[in-house]
Amino acid sequence: MADSSTNPKDHQNSRLYHPYQHLNIPVDKLYNLPTSPEHLFPEEASRKHRSWGDNLQYYTGTGYLSGSIIGGTRGTIEGLKAAEAGDSFKIRVNRVLNSGGQGGRRLGNSLGVLGLIFAGLESAMIHVRDKDDLVNSAVAGLGTGALYKAAAGPRSAAIAGALGGIAAAVAVAGKQALKRYIPI
Repeated sequence: MADSSTNPKDHQNSRLYHPYQHLNIPVDKLYNLPTSPEHLFPEEASRKHRSWGDNLQYYTGTGYLSGSIIGGTRGTIEGLKAAEAGDSFKIRVNRVLNSGGQGGRRLGNSLGVLGLIFAGLESAMIHVRDKDDLVNSAVAGLGTGALYKAAAGPRSAAIAGALGGIAAAVAVAGKQALKRYIPI
């Protein structure tokens, strides 16, 4: 018995499957995706800003993750530099892992706490003012720096607050400038 797939006459009567043949839409238009955000519920579309829970999760998580990566990298480099000539391979690896873990934990926790304070203050400002703008971020940055360094004294708190406010204002202004001049 002959195999039907090898018969050349069968191929002449068949055609390739085209899933969009009855849609009357040009194929190049099928994959134009929307650029506006898509929401599951209409209540989400009416929101002007992220909720306090979204802010809390975003700022705390971003701070902790970036601090852990930067601190871990810095600690790993310090552990590599601290290697002594008589150390075995096991001791060198242990020193690198310990210093990397300690550095990542320290900086990750510090930046996570900063993100937590900033998210709380920014969400409170948005709730009180019913606006989401540069002022909220600047005041939240000022308050975050001041609260974070409050135990070091009023002078340190004032300096840290000023630096936090300036850093937050520059970050938000930079983000707005990027959105305006660089199409993403």
